[in-house]
Amino acid sequence: MNKTKAYAEVTELNGIPRFIQALPLAVQHVVAMIVGCVTPAIILAGVTGVDPAQQIILIQSALLISGIATLLQLFPLGRFCGSGLPVIMGASFAYIPLLISLGSRFDLPTIFGAQLVGGLAAVAVGLFYKKLTRLFPPLVTGTVVFTIGLSLYPTAVNYMAGGVEAEDFGSPRNWLVAVATLAIVLFFNYFTKGICKLASILMGMFLGYLVALAMGMVSFDNVGAAGWFQFTMPLHFGMKFELTSIISMIIMYIVSSVEAIGDFTSTAGGGLDREPTDREMCGGIIGNGVASIIGAFVGGLPTATFSQNVGIVIMTRVVNRCVLGLAAVIILIAGFIPKFASLLTTIPSCVLGGATVSVFAMITMTGIKLITKEKLTARNTSVVGLAVALGIGVIQAGGCLALFPDWAKTIFGESAVVIATITAVTLNLILPEEEVQEAAGEKKQEKHAQGNMA
Repeated sequence: MNKTKAYAEVTELNGIPRFIQALPLAVQHVVAMIVGCVTPAIILAGVTGVDPAQQIILIQSALLISGIATLLQLFPLGRFCGSGLPVIMGASFAYIPLLISLGSRFDLPTIFGAQLVGGLAAVAVGLFYKKLTRLFPPLVTGTVVFTIGLSLYPTAVNYMAGGVEAEDFGSPRNWLVAVATLAIVLFFNYFTKGICKLASILMGMFLGYLVALAMGMVSFDNVGAAGWFQFTMPLHFGMKFELTSIISMIIMYIVSSVEAIGDFTSTAGGGLDREPTDREMCGGIIGNGVASIIGAFVGGLPTATFSQNVGIVIMTRVVNRCVLGLAAVIILIAGFIPKFASLLTTIPSCVLGGATVSVFAMITMTGIKLITKEKLTARNTSVVGLAVALGIGVIQAGGCLALFPDWAKTIFGESAVVIATITAVTLNLILPEEEVQEAAGEKKQEKHAQGNMA
């Protein structure tokens, strides 16, 4: 009887299960998200060229803010800060293209300054999300997500080749390990079930790491020097405010906040068999904005709900907030252990690339799925095609904005996502709906027929 009651509690949002029952359920959430959580920090560290000690702090901060963001969502502060839904938050891949462009042009303090303002923008979106969603139907959101996926491919391929700064960049050895890692990810994703399937990225990186270790591609020099406990002081990286970076980040936060509506809807529908309430939706977006503001102070990157953890909730029906809260605490504790973070820095670039290229491909295909929720009429294909063409085209055609002011080059010439977003939103607003075009065509045909009869 007690066993039945305990099991029932983990399938209830507010139940309090026994610790021995909650722990394995929490650990599987940690296993599913840990790699994705730290990967953006590793990539950004590589772009900005920070030293190993700073890289470790970036990874620690990514874990720290993921734990804080998750706890904010699970246990809301007041009425409008947090959704109360069973979600796990982590560093978002969607921001990587913008972070790479800002990191290569500016520095970490500038990124965190822009993130602070972006977090405030997310709070504003949460307050007025119903009005803003009209600007971002699935056609527009899908176009932006599709562009994000395409923008990430060069990063993944460069990592598969060993990382552009590596002396053996493009060597067969790097590609061998990268392809082996990718093959392992695909195997666990499509030929296994349960937690092995949901943790396919982790399994691929772990086994790929062992292959690289056997080939002498792993160095533990920095692990020995790392401590066992360290608290990252606020504003360790500092903070600068640069207008063009802020504008780009605000645009990205608006898009990400609207996209979060779909994530919260999936979680509530799959785990709780209902639609999220307006309060949950508003609180979820605001909570993510607040987490980003905190992250800007402690060095944590922008967060988002993790789809693999949504999958676990839907598969297991375990929606208990204490279970996911325990997972958040584990992640939080890991953020205070430099030794753990330093171990993650030993992952070779080729392993990281082999594991993440499939994630970036999934992001791209998610965009296509969103786009195809609406009919691919001539109007809609123009919105998608032109937005992607201008977004990707301007970035690939290096120097095409060379004579523009610096502020314009930063906003429009550094991130394909910004251009694609502005173009898609603008075209979706000004191009006439297909029904109007069809009606005009029918009238034209009718006049033509009357003329022939005359």
